Amino acid sequence: MPDDPLPGAGFATSSESKPARRRPKTKRRRRTKTYAALDLGTNNCRLLIARPREEGFRVIDSYSKVVRLGAGLQATGRLSDNSMDLAVEAIGVCATKMKTKSVKRWRCVATQACRAADNCDEFLARVKSETGISLEIISPRVEARLSVMGCVNLIDTSKDVALVIDIGGGSTELSWVDVRKLRENGGLLKAFRPPISAWTSLPVGVVTLSERVPEHDDRETWYRDLKNVVRETIVEKQANNRFTNVFKAGRGHLIGTSGTITSLAGIHQKLPYYQRDKVDGSWMPASKAVEICRDMASQSYEERAREPCIGEDRAKLLVAGCAITDVLCELWPSDQIRVADRGLREGILMGLMQRSQKLMTGNVSGMPTADVR
Repeated sequence: MPDDPLPGAGFATSSESKPARRRPKTKRRRRTKTYAALDLGTNNCRLLIARPREEGFRVIDSYSKVVRLGAGLQATGRLSDNSMDLAVEAIGVCATKMKTKSVKRWRCVATQACRAADNCDEFLARVKSETGISLEIISPRVEARLSVMGCVNLIDTSKDVALVIDIGGGSTELSWVDVRKLRENGGLLKAFRPPISAWTSLPVGVVTLSERVPEHDDRETWYRDLKNVVRETIVEKQANNRFTNVFKAGRGHLIGTSGTITSLAGIHQKLPYYQRDKVDGSWMPASKAVEICRDMASQSYEERAREPCIGEDRAKLLVAGCAITDVLCELWPSDQIRVADRGLREGILMGLMQRSQKLMTGNVSGMPTADVR
């Protein structure tokens, strides 16, 4: 005697033979692709994983780890074994997250520390072997463009020029965006390649500047020396006169995408702990930012570390970022600074999603905006 048929297998399960009931066919829902952007900088390893949504994307997972990849790089020209160990471990965490979230398209980039290190090829090979991740070393120009793309929707369109400031661990990218062309193009959302009129990469960041001018007890002299190095570097890059008249006339504004600027904004708002939703997109008077910068420079490491929006890791490097911010505010005066807790990774995601959209439709209808709250 044959085995009893399983319920739902297309056979009757009672004594009376009845035709099997068929479930109506339903349209199979297409699963939304998941994208990832990994940024290995001189100081941090950061990851964003996101899915597209109407006119934007939503972050579904993120990760950030201080790895200090560029520690000691200026003196030796090489990435240290300890720094590489920390970086590989962090990238391994990112790889696991990408696999868990079934990421379909990704871009993993490395910036200044890898650009400068003599043993970079050895490090990249180790990353690939141990994590499966292939890192792409991007140029300063590409880094600047992606950072602008990530925060372009925060630009004040009533101004003529926006200076986007990305203070990293090993370098600082400055991009002057022609806001008039954005208006002519019909708005920010159509600016897949934002009109950057000029850009420069300064070989000073919070790590490199801190190592070049070590902290000492004469705090006023130390801070002045930090600022002097920044000014000299800007002059060496012949960037000190770019659009300065526009800013002096009040037709320019600053956008800060770095951890330095977001930390200053948290202090300005007197937050009990860092809160991204209150910082990202906020405005901060430039005069207040400079005041906080100089106050931080006057404090000891222990005093800075007690500030809830800084903490021990950032306290060691914050004053270098303050010196860079202070000089930029002096050279390009602006009433307000727009604070962006977004930048390179968001720019990468926008590029990935728009290229995917173009491949599917043959048309690019606009640049997505980030919803990371």
